[in-house]
Amino acid sequence: MTPVELSRTVLHAVRRAVDDGELSVTVPDRAVVTEPGPGGCGDLATTIALQLARSAGQPPLRVAEILRPRLAEAAGIRDVVVTGPGFLNISLDAQADPLVGLVREIREKGARYGYGDALAGQVVALRVPYEVRAEVVADAVVRIVGTQGGRATVEHGEPVNLRPVPAPEDPAPLGPDAAQWALLHPAPHDRPRITADHLVQREGNPLFRVRYAHARIRSLSRNAAHLGFTAEPGPLTGEPGPLTGEPGPLTAESGPLTVQSGPLTAEPGPLAAEPGPLTADRGTGAPTGGIPGGGTDAGSGGGPYPEPATPGAVPHVHVTGVALVPDAAADDATTPGAAPHAHAPGITPITPPPAPDRTPTPDRYRTATPTAPTPASTPTHPLLPALAAHPRILAVAATRRAPDRLARHLVTVADAVLPLLPFVLPVGEEKPSAAHRARLALAEAAGTVLAGGLSLLGIDAPEHL
Repeated sequence: MTPVELSRTVLHAVRRAVDDGELSVTVPDRAVVTEPGPGGCGDLATTIALQLARSAGQPPLRVAEILRPRLAEAAGIRDVVVTGPGFLNISLDAQADPLVGLVREIREKGARYGYGDALAGQVVALRVPYEVRAEVVADAVVRIVGTQGGRATVEHGEPVNLRPVPAPEDPAPLGPDAAQWALLHPAPHDRPRITADHLVQREGNPLFRVRYAHARIRSLSRNAAHLGFTAEPGPLTGEPGPLTGEPGPLTAESGPLTVQSGPLTAEPGPLAAEPGPLTADRGTGAPTGGIPGGGTDAGSGGGPYPEPATPGAVPHVHVTGVALVPDAAADDATTPGAAPHAHAPGITPITPPPAPDRTPTPDRYRTATPTAPTPASTPTHPLLPALAAHPRILAVAATRRAPDRLARHLVTVADAVLPLLPFVLPVGEEKPSAAHRARLALAEAAGTVLAGGLSLLGIDAPEHL
């Protein structure tokens, strides 16, 4: 059940309560469904009880209790809990994934997703002055009103009922798309900025983010086709999670030092060297004496225990073909899980005092890998509220003659989808999976909303950018 479907279910519950005589109200045109607020629970919540309380002549809590059983028995709803002054918190069935259902709905309706009947049969007369911004805003309002079943007409004359703050200069040098955005994106009472900032292809430019997100989604669809898979709505499972690997073990055996998976352990191998004195510097915890017969590492540049040439590598010494972990690691051995240093039979290891001001850094043994965000298929996914709000935004923009609402909404959708895009296609040796198809379907749903919104604003939605 998507938020749009749940909104219809809430209105159906109100209508049933009115038919049963328990509520005496006019059924509203829409019911707002959002994520539960502080103190709430469940998947989604609605304030319909607070909205109807005044006209019903009853406390909001009583209205909520009237609606609760009617909502609880609806298909796809597992439980309904009333909290606060009358908030209805709705838990959906485990199988009813609102994000998957929403993606399917957008794919079915295409560019007409969000169209409604809020202004069905109405004629909206717009009277505007002879000014470029007023003309552009009125032109966008005509298209947006059409999405709600209404019809708008534009006239010039008094009294004017649509007069946004005029543009300070001619926006034509910006080009058609940037000029449209510069005039439509600000609220009507704000003075538009007619500057070259609208042409800059940088993250700070909202128009660029919106158009780039659409072009990137179209590119992903083409690349997915080349890889032999298409979009298919489904749960967004199988994403890589945060880095959780632990450092591999350090083992000392005959031959070179090896790194394997598992806890840090040290296993000394056979030693065929003549023992000699071994001393340690009490100040640093690093050995200062050499091992007769062993010498120093080749290419060390001096000193019995040279620093490794490769960043992050563990220094070691060779004694007749045996690789030993040096005492320099002894300060790390004082921490839980650290590797004790290996030693040869007959040589008494000297444990230097720990250095309390040194912080162990086990991450130096890790191989850093990119960490993907985990876009879970839950109502908290940032794209769910952004995409689900599109029908409401269109209705508000049409009834309030405010195309700036739609422009700012497109920025919200673009910012919500951009973090998902790097993880849509398989990487490296990955094979296309159901998770990849589901991510592609979600990205394409966002692209549909972006393309439709830009078209209503009179701005091109590019295939390439």
